[in-house]
Amino acid sequence: MVMSELPFRCGMEAVVNLIGGKWKILILFHLRDGKLRFSVLRRLVGQVSEKMLSQQLKELVEDGLLRRIDHKTVPPHVEYELTAFGINFCRSLQAVCEWGAANMDKVTAIAEARTVRQNAKATLPRA
Repeated sequence: MVMSELPFRCGMEAVVNLIGGKWKILILFHLRDGKLRFSVLRRLVGQVSEKMLSQQLKELVEDGLLRRIDHKTVPPHVEYELTAFGINFCRSLQAVCEWGAANMDKVTAIAEARTVRQNAKATLPRA
């Protein structure tokens, strides 16, 4: 089968397809400085369930962004680290991370206002 067109209309669409969702970008962010065990990643990422973290890690490994290192011990000792592809991607996130840090107060205010609006909608009487 010969493809005459790329499957994405722009680079951002390709990125969203690869790392879309709430947890993948945080997983990659936390692995930027080196290998981490599953339990450490779970604590760092936050409110992610064990099942969801496991699924997201599996997809990141399948997509070539992470490497899973199984030390074949009992109890199990498994670590995750970025591949060269993942390291290259994480370098491109640095500017986004810096923007987030510089604008954290504004982003927090926006998130709080969104929560207030959603709570107000939830308490409105239904017609």
